[in-house]
Amino acid sequence: MVENCESPFALLQDGRRVHVIERDLTEPDRIVGELLQPGGYLKLIELGLQDCVEEIDAQRVLGYALMKDGKSTRLSYPLDKFEEDVAGRSFHNGRFIQRMRGKAATLPNIRLEQGTVTSLLEEDGVIKGVQYKTKDGQELKAYAPLTIVCDGCFSNLRRNLCTPKVDVPSCFVGLILENCQLPFANHGHVILADPSPILFYPISSTEIRCLVDVPGQKVPSIGNGEMAKYLKNNVAPQVSILHELQDAFISAVEKGNIRTMPNRSMPANPQPTPGALLMGDAFNMRHPLTGGGMTVALSDIVVLRDLLKPLRDLRDAASLTQYLESFYTLRKPVASTINTLAGALYKVFSASPDEARKEMREACFDYLSLGGVCSSGPVALLSGLNPRPMSLVLHFFAVAIYGVGRLLLPFPSPKGFWIGARLISSASGIIFPIIKAEGVRQMFFPATVPAVYRPPPLN
Repeated sequence: MVENCESPFALLQDGRRVHVIERDLTEPDRIVGELLQPGGYLKLIELGLQDCVEEIDAQRVLGYALMKDGKSTRLSYPLDKFEEDVAGRSFHNGRFIQRMRGKAATLPNIRLEQGTVTSLLEEDGVIKGVQYKTKDGQELKAYAPLTIVCDGCFSNLRRNLCTPKVDVPSCFVGLILENCQLPFANHGHVILADPSPILFYPISSTEIRCLVDVPGQKVPSIGNGEMAKYLKNNVAPQVSILHELQDAFISAVEKGNIRTMPNRSMPANPQPTPGALLMGDAFNMRHPLTGGGMTVALSDIVVLRDLLKPLRDLRDAASLTQYLESFYTLRKPVASTINTLAGALYKVFSASPDEARKEMREACFDYLSLGGVCSSGPVALLSGLNPRPMSLVLHFFAVAIYGVGRLLLPFPSPKGFWIGARLISSASGIIFPIIKAEGVRQMFFPATVPAVYRPPPLN
């Protein structure tokens, strides 16, 4: 069972027979999954799926603009070494998904079926397939030597294949702004607002997606008008920094098409199970602030495809599972870098009454505004173009040290030393728990993981 069609397409290209069971084959209507980073676009090219962002009015994305307290800075993706078409893309998620489904359906060895998987079929500890209910209510079973489970963030199957620890730090409130222009064309815009960031990016030639982050698991009610009141009274004044968007924002609120989506974070904590593999948001999630989810998913698919390519027979479940354990380490450079950055940036960019956290937020904005490697380095990490966890740690603590320097210059003071020490402590408290959850050994010392060197099982 799959969540969308990029994974089966990769397997279909290798001549395998694939049975795709989708919960709903109509065009999805979501407020997330609308931004693909340049690193993700490069993975699309590797998979032969780059034309899936064509003919859907997708918009090229060349970087980000950050706004804070009346100041702004533009951060461009470091794309000089790539072909001209390489950039980020933003679009309606449903249009993109339908293009991928259509692409997969053109291949002869696929069976694409609408149905709801209710359980995994297990015999002697080996997953043999799935039980599912068809569109017309029939209960059927489907068998396969390898079942790929990627049923999304609301997965009801992940507990069989991993130990999930889902955190919901906030919710996104989504609006579509029409017939207005962003100050920096072809850039996502992030307002470092109170209490947390507000995002804007184009999803078509006439529409701009606005995502308002609301901390916590509960948001004001849409039905009784509390949400519209919150957006007008609390958010609209902070959107005024983007004069071009304020009227369109208020108009979108009044129109009433307001959507919400919980922001989930879940480290990959696999429980290797013969006959099955977990992928996508069912397996690993990060805060969507940086728009890295699809890049991680596409990178995972490339890793899995390359691992499966030399295998013609997948029926030895025990040997296959042992061999595929390397997947969990080989995916780490891209996945852990994007996951860690997303979690850390969300905490740094969110407002806090703590003075040290305030200084960290200010230092981060000013560090990125310095230009050169201070902006290109972090943006390369965010975009999936530099999958090196150590670079992330170095830049993160460079921000912290830069913040301490601001506190101590030109004249050190006891208060400056005290806040500086708390700033370093706060920075450590943000990033080290995320790294621990991702796995220190897999992130920084993957060569020490024995599974990386396991040869493919003999057919």
